[in-house]
Amino acid sequence: MPVFFSFAQVREDLAKHIATLTADEVWCWVGKNSIGFHLKHLAGSVDRLTTYLAGSPLNAAQLEFLQHEHDAGDRLPELLQLVERALRGAEEQLLRLDPATLFEGRTVGRRALPTTVLGLLVHLAEHTQRHLGQIITLSQIVRQTA
Repeated sequence: MPVFFSFAQVREDLAKHIATLTADEVWCWVGKNSIGFHLKHLAGSVDRLTTYLAGSPLNAAQLEFLQHEHDAGDRLPELLQLVERALRGAEEQLLRLDPATLFEGRTVGRRALPTTVLGLLVHLAEHTQRHLGQIITLSQIVRQTA
């Protein structure tokens, strides 16, 4: 359930903090990142982590998406749709998760770092929250500098 609560908070906080941002604000680079990057990365990382959760390798489309997370240009509604699709896909997969598999081994990334199903669930929730926090912080910064 913590992953579902994490996703609910993502939806609630995105609606609260970024719904009125302009395209310039979404793609305003503060340091090395922008809100647009974090939205794309949040969607992509949820998709990739749930792929690893299923014990599968990333496909070509996922690897291509990863290469373009910093590319600017997507409008806010499209970015929010990316996030929503990723969250819904993950939720559907989580509903099918067999609790008996929680301690089964999994690997992450090209280096096949070892973890477990439970480890990936924890990482899915915390990584999503980390990027949500960065989005909220950046939204406050870009509004103050506009």
